[in-house]
Amino acid sequence: MPLHLTKVAFGSTSFDMLDERLAARVAAGPLFLTTRYLPKRHEEIAGQGSLFWIIKHTLVARSTITGFGEAEDGRVAILLGPTLMRVQPRPKRAHQGWRYLEADDAPLDFGEGDYEADAMPSALLAKLSALALL
Repeated sequence: MPLHLTKVAFGSTSFDMLDERLAARVAAGPLFLTTRYLPKRHEEIAGQGSLFWIIKHTLVARSTITGFGEAEDGRVAILLGPTLMRVQPRPKRAHQGWRYLEADDAPLDFGEGDYEADAMPSALLAKLSALALL
């Protein structure tokens, strides 16, 4: 089973805002995040895990992790796929940096299970999620 990471989408207040920010970065070149240390369990993550994004204490989206590389100043690059996928909202406390997320605890993508991605506008989804109704 793949292992995932979670990270706060700092500065983003909605899925749409995060999607726009990442799309702009993809247009400029490969998408990656930097971190000080290579995750100890990186072999379980690379190529099969995802980075789940937290917005307003809720997991709302994921980006596939394609691998790890070197960045400037001796930092590590977490290489991400170009597509941001909406997931079924799940409460998650905010934290600094990244944290591991086991596959059994990861939310399903929209369209899997009872949720449909296009069934509701993203603003309504955000409000319902904030009220813990989704």
